Amino acid sequence: MLVLRSALTRALASRTLAPQVCSSFATGPRQYDGTFYEFRTYYLKPSKMNAFMENLKKTIHLRTAHSELVGFWSVEFGGRMNKVFHIWKNDNFAHRAEVRKALANCKEWQEQSIIPNLAHIDKQETEITYLIPWSKLEKPPKEGIYELAVFQMKPGGPALWGDAFKRAINAHVNLGYTKVVGVFHTEYGELNRVHVLWWNESADSRAAGRHKSHEDPRVVAAVRESVNYLVSQQNMLLIPTSFSPLK
Repeated sequence: MLVLRSALTRALASRTLAPQVCSSFATGPRQYDGTFYEFRTYYLKPSKMNAFMENLKKTIHLRTAHSELVGFWSVEFGGRMNKVFHIWKNDNFAHRAEVRKALANCKEWQEQSIIPNLAHIDKQETEITYLIPWSKLEKPPKEGIYELAVFQMKPGGPALWGDAFKRAINAHVNLGYTKVVGVFHTEYGELNRVHVLWWNESADSRAAGRHKSHEDPRVVAAVRESVNYLVSQQNMLLIPTSFSPLK
């Protein structure tokens, strides 16, 4: 009877503690702040890349009048070419709905940008993401190049892999091998996906830092722990456009 009571006590204790532990990793600030980030990827027709970018450069102010553009990049390496990637900030889903409605009713935006550029776009993708609870959006110290690393994780979310992933990211940053702009977790799109947006001064400085980090036992140990939760990974080198807030 005493053994049974002790087992029951332990079970109840674990049930009481589990939600508290998971909550801090899985939701965190999202319980109080509805801010999310929309990732948009456009695949352009090869002969229309320049025309698309020139048009958008002249008309992007019509779009940013309605919501905040975090960054806009062309993809230099990694996957399909003639591709652009951009991030938009939304206060919440009601705010996004208001923005979409306003853009649909904006005659200048529709006639000067949407209609001309539709002929240049081959395919579009969008994802809704939140910053990981322990990450915040950082601004790089100066102009440079960006890398978007996309990690497909095992199911379970930050409550499962959050600690290990955080240690792997911080190992690179704290030891000076690179700088992180933000770490995002997909809410709508391919689930169990994490996006890490890195910044480096140049592609060569990125390569040098990566080579050194691979030989650093502190980084190797942190990454080895994190990859236990990893399914696949894809990297893209991004070049900021002239009108991108993140340069």
